Amino acid sequence: MTSPKDDRLAFAPDDDQPIQYMARTRAYYAAIGYTTPYRWAHYTGAPFQPLRKPLAQSRVTIITTAAPFDPAKGDQGPGASYNGSAKFYSVYDGDTSHPHDLRISHIAYDRTHTSADDSGTWFPLPQLIKASADRRIGEVAPRFFGAPTNRSHRITIETDAPEILARCKADNVDAAVLVPNCPVCHQTVSLVARHLEANGISTVVMGCAKDIVEFAAVPRFLFSDFPLGNSAGRPHDTESQARTLEQALRLLESASGPQTTMQSPLRWRDDPSWKRDYNNVETMSAEELARRRSDFDAQKKAAHQVRDGAA
Repeated sequence: MTSPKDDRLAFAPDDDQPIQYMARTRAYYAAIGYTTPYRWAHYTGAPFQPLRKPLAQSRVTIITTAAPFDPAKGDQGPGASYNGSAKFYSVYDGDTSHPHDLRISHIAYDRTHTSADDSGTWFPLPQLIKASADRRIGEVAPRFFGAPTNRSHRITIETDAPEILARCKADNVDAAVLVPNCPVCHQTVSLVARHLEANGISTVVMGCAKDIVEFAAVPRFLFSDFPLGNSAGRPHDTESQARTLEQALRLLESASGPQTTMQSPLRWRDDPSWKRDYNNVETMSAEELARRRSDFDAQKKAAHQVRDGAA
């Protein structure tokens, strides 16, 4: 609540602050009947690998939590509902010399405030290619990598992160830009970034869930206060996407030590009321919560069928 005096002092509204995704996610799942609190990955220190060579001479890759579009897996957007059938359960890679159709229907991005119809907001390969053409980086690595986001902490740390590291090493990668989407995506890429950094590859996470990334303690983090699903900039705004990647590259160069967070000066919009909506149980009726529980159970079953088929 603000007073006339607060207005004269030009204070920002109380809700114009980063969303507390860990608390909101816990409250949401408890409200739909999952009462065992999820334990988020937490560290108080982070590894740190300075760039081994100037960025203009470095080979840079992207690590994404988006999934390759597969028409056999149902509606994947734009604007699709959550689609557990589109999940993937092992690390994949793609040739960076070709365009790719990656989607985020399999994860819990902010479906209220973004429609997921511009992959430039979650997969900055076009901007990284442009950075290479402009000699901002040495070159784009031959492959980008997909990190599964539906695993336990243990599998991410012991299986997926080492696999991504091995592929990065095979491609002689110097630095990686990691781009998450949903809350768990932010945790996943944070754990991968820590593993890469501990093994000689410099990293920067571009994300929107500040509390989750900082709780996991990453080396470098560019925070964009945007709805989930827009870690690489605003949709249909190539200038925003270019500026966001440039800020991430500057952070790769300038961070003097681990756990360095830089906040993007870009705003989603002047009105911060969009921050009230994501999985906010205070705005949901009992009927809405029951419907969401039913939908979640159905999608969880579909995801398990995909996982079991991939095993």
